[in-house]
Amino acid sequence: MDVTAMTFLALVLPFAAALVAPALTRLFGRNAAWVLALAPAAIFLHFLRFLHDVASGEIVTGGYAWIPSFNVSFSWLIDGLSLTFVLLISGIGALIVLYSGGYLKGHPQQGRFFSFILMFMGSMQGLVVSDSFLMLFVFWELTSITSFLLIGFDHGREAARRAALQALVVTGGGGLLLLAGLLILWNVSGVTQLSLLLSFGSELKESPFYLAALLLVLGGAFTKSAQFPFHFWLPNAMEAPTPVSAYLHSATMVKAGVYLLMRLNPVLGGTPEWQLLLPLFGVATLVIGAALAVRETDLKLMLAYTTVASLGLLVMLIGLGSPHAVEAAALYLVAHALFKGALFMVAGILDHETGSRDVSKLGGLRSAMPLTFTIALAAALSMGGLPPFFGFLAKEELYAAFSASNLRSALFATLTVLGNALMFAVAFSVALKPFLGPRVSTPKHAHEAPLLLWIGPAVLALDGLCAALISGFAHRLISSPMASAIAGEARTVDISLVPHIGLPLVLSALTVVLGVVFYVHLARLRAAMTAILIDIGWGPDQGFDQFIRGLVRLAVAVTRRLQGGRFEVYMTATFALVAAILLVIPLQYGEFPRAPFFSADVPAHELAVIAIAVAGLFAVVAASDRLTAIVSLGIQGFAVAVIYLLYGAPDLSFTQFMIETLSVVVLALVMTRLRLSPADHRPLPEKLRDAAIALGCGLGFGLFLLRVTAVPFDRTLTDFFNLYSKSVAHGANVVNVIIVDFRATDTLGEIAVVMITGLAILALVRLRAGSLKRAAAGEDVADEGAMEERA
Repeated sequence: MDVTAMTFLALVLPFAAALVAPALTRLFGRNAAWVLALAPAAIFLHFLRFLHDVASGEIVTGGYAWIPSFNVSFSWLIDGLSLTFVLLISGIGALIVLYSGGYLKGHPQQGRFFSFILMFMGSMQGLVVSDSFLMLFVFWELTSITSFLLIGFDHGREAARRAALQALVVTGGGGLLLLAGLLILWNVSGVTQLSLLLSFGSELKESPFYLAALLLVLGGAFTKSAQFPFHFWLPNAMEAPTPVSAYLHSATMVKAGVYLLMRLNPVLGGTPEWQLLLPLFGVATLVIGAALAVRETDLKLMLAYTTVASLGLLVMLIGLGSPHAVEAAALYLVAHALFKGALFMVAGILDHETGSRDVSKLGGLRSAMPLTFTIALAAALSMGGLPPFFGFLAKEELYAAFSASNLRSALFATLTVLGNALMFAVAFSVALKPFLGPRVSTPKHAHEAPLLLWIGPAVLALDGLCAALISGFAHRLISSPMASAIAGEARTVDISLVPHIGLPLVLSALTVVLGVVFYVHLARLRAAMTAILIDIGWGPDQGFDQFIRGLVRLAVAVTRRLQGGRFEVYMTATFALVAAILLVIPLQYGEFPRAPFFSADVPAHELAVIAIAVAGLFAVVAASDRLTAIVSLGIQGFAVAVIYLLYGAPDLSFTQFMIETLSVVVLALVMTRLRLSPADHRPLPEKLRDAAIALGCGLGFGLFLLRVTAVPFDRTLTDFFNLYSKSVAHGANVVNVIIVDFRATDTLGEIAVVMITGLAILALVRLRAGSLKRAAAGEDVADEGAMEERA
């Protein structure tokens, strides 16, 4: 099997595994996690084959034509950036599946959970390797939908439902902004693939639509990656089970916005707008997220807010755009995925084995859970930026980005040190406070976690250590190709564990000192932050609730205004709009037809048919009751059928005869079952208004047909149908072939409309029958005639 086919199978494998996950869970029971983890493991091994080629500077593309006429394809782009992401997604995904098997052991809906997590994995994997704009957007929205299912997995709790809806609204709205931005990029560049877009950087930046495209793309990225002021949905997503939190924060959805900014940096980055907006929102998110983290005592919420801060740090680095900033973004993204995934799984282990994840109610667990303590400490060392872990390399490279001696660099460096020091304190609070000190009684008897729970965080913590120890090898295969893809040019990352005397080391040491101080005084910081938030009294989370309530009120008001429940209002508005379109637009553009030529030599039988149609028109208008009007209306249809027959269209004429006959019969039968007022009680102004609208529609359609027939006849479709009706559709009757074969979908829609109409008529008849039964039983059926009239 060739590489293209294998890559395609790798992209669809998570969805195939999700399809059979419930059945496999029932079949294999407690061993289902090991079986299902084979799917992401196989994906990881497949993409691992590209490491050498990508490290050599090669970009792998492939795929299949989807809609060739619109240049839309199901295509992928594998370079240093997408390969790093897909390896993190599949590698951590395999560990998360195993972790879920232990965490949700015995859960009645474990199979459903496996299905959701695998769909989530497939969506994120498809997003980061997408080359096609459309493919990127489809997978972007799939991540929002699957995360909605995962966050609301415990749908019996109102908090879980609210968090899921909130995440869907925020990220789904951002997805619409991204779609608009992609459409602008398509119109400016004329390409629909990211690999081709990368060569249009100068054209996009010089385009008058650059700022609009940038703001729309940032809207999609900021909502997905929880940048201020859209950060509130991410901590609320902790209502999801811990395996979801660990996966969401380490390798998947929240990194999607960061991935998009990294991918588009070569074509949208480097401008004053880019270098203003990204660092500004990024550093604000960093400080706010870190400050909010110290307020929490729930382990998952503490880690969630530090994820918000880390995402802000990444966005800031992408916006700065200097060589050290780009390299630091690549290093920090990988380091964050490793240590944050491990710490979240540690939090889940503590919750699972002790019955609590409140850091203020945990302590002295080191002797009962020594392996978990070791894993937590290793991950915290990496998060704190201490050697010999990969987080140390990321932090040193990060501070090297602030080497410029100007006020802007000094300001960003100060805020970054503050944010990192707060995250340092939170990391060691998670890793030390539950394990050190006197033993605290817990709801469950604490003991070491089983294999399925600790294997995942142990592997991630060990990876963070090994990647730093063999940093030269890791940089050559991962860091340098990723930094090169972000920068759009070749970059070499060479930082190692050997300290380099200079500003980065000074800032790093300052971060550690401040972090230790914050850790010691964490209780005071928590109380201070709580007091500040109480004084503020409002935040984006409350604002979201107010926005939703306001939106619902607005929708109700608009619906009541526009959908009052009276059918005659709907029909009047519809036909008035039709008349306006048919008359106003031709008047505006001068497209009215010239006066038609009437021949004096008209056959008598044609004049007779026209006279019958006119007589039918007056019969409808002059009818004293609705039943007579319906029967008179059939005169019009029969006259049209005769015209079709006279002009050589017997099939169409026969169809018209059948339709008119059935319509009159069915409507007459229905009307006999409904009690309708025999006369028209509308006041004169309403009659004049309706008459004007009717005349406007008739005149508009007449003028439209005259204008159409004045255009020279185009035989393209005629020749096409005559040529292919017999050879392709195997039918000699061209009209039948058009309706049944060439217009099959249209015909199906017409049949559906007729069916729905029939059901509506049946409902009216049954309503009438039910009303009669209630009347016979003595129930109140007052104003029934008015009700039927509205229906």
